[in-house]
Amino acid sequence: MQQLSPIRKPIMVVVFLTLLVAIWAGLLRMGWALTPLRPTLAGAHGPMMVSGFLGTLIALERAVALSRPWAYGVPLVGCLGAILLFFDLPAGAGLLTLSSLGLMAIYVVILRRQFVLYTLTMALGAVAWLAGNVIWAAGGAVYQAVPWWAGFLVLSIVGERLEISRILRLTSRSRLFFALAVGLVSMGLLVSLFSYSTGVRLAGLGSVGLALWLGINDIARRTVRRQGLTRFIAANLLLGYFWLAAGGLLALFHGEMMAGLLYDAWVHAIFLGFGFSMIFAHSLIILPAVTGISIPYNPILYGPVLLMQLALALRILSDLVLWQPGRKWGGMLNGLAILWFLLEVAALAILARRRKTGEEN
Repeated sequence: MQQLSPIRKPIMVVVFLTLLVAIWAGLLRMGWALTPLRPTLAGAHGPMMVSGFLGTLIALERAVALSRPWAYGVPLVGCLGAILLFFDLPAGAGLLTLSSLGLMAIYVVILRRQFVLYTLTMALGAVAWLAGNVIWAAGGAVYQAVPWWAGFLVLSIVGERLEISRILRLTSRSRLFFALAVGLVSMGLLVSLFSYSTGVRLAGLGSVGLALWLGINDIARRTVRRQGLTRFIAANLLLGYFWLAAGGLLALFHGEMMAGLLYDAWVHAIFLGFGFSMIFAHSLIILPAVTGISIPYNPILYGPVLLMQLALALRILSDLVLWQPGRKWGGMLNGLAILWFLLEVAALAILARRRKTGEEN
């Protein structure tokens, strides 16, 4: 694995640069008077964040887990797609779609090794990413791809959480409830192709079911009582499950969302509230595994987490009461919270490296 490290690190650099560009594009979409960088950048916010950042990051994580050299081509293609998307080149969408097809190939290998409920759930997430990318790359409206992209994120993460929850020896009834909720999400995505509103509502109901399942069955309920990194991970996980439920309820009761403030609340409850809570929770485990760089836990990481949660609450409440200034400031503070978190993680890694170098000398 050590010889693959030079491949992983450049991919991570592009992934995080894509994240920063996607945040910038999102602020432009909200009306902040920032330098546009590219004339069409604001319109690329969603695809850049979902496929360029989240998709490529998940593909890299899966490639590391699979431990096969060819698998690293999947996130590498995703990186190239994100770069071309930034420059508004048509091939960008095609490469990101190809990357999602590559992630499916990774899961084919994984399913051959272990065909169980959690690997199947994550594989369904990869199918959802591919479908969303095909809709978008074929010229469909972004709102048509969003339910599929949300399904990709949700199914990928809940599959991983089910894998971790094996140590709790779940009952057959609990597994059946999980499978039914995954089935509702998957059915809702398919129905959205023919009846957008009905499909979104079904997927929303499934998301609420998964949030309830996670809140009851996930080991985070127990580990949140511990100390240090264990509590930090658990706290972020539980916050993420809250936002997944909130996003699911918005979809269930307002399934016709295609634009506007309710749409903004739904999308960002899922991708910011659920997605980034999961990223914050797992960052000190995934980043060292991917990059080989040690990152020690420090309680200062709660600072950006708190800012993220408060800012997102401000944004979504402002969406619900149609208060544009609150929405704008919530979005700005969300971006700053992510940047703050990244800077703290980088600082902790640098300090740990210096401390290790000093001990060796």
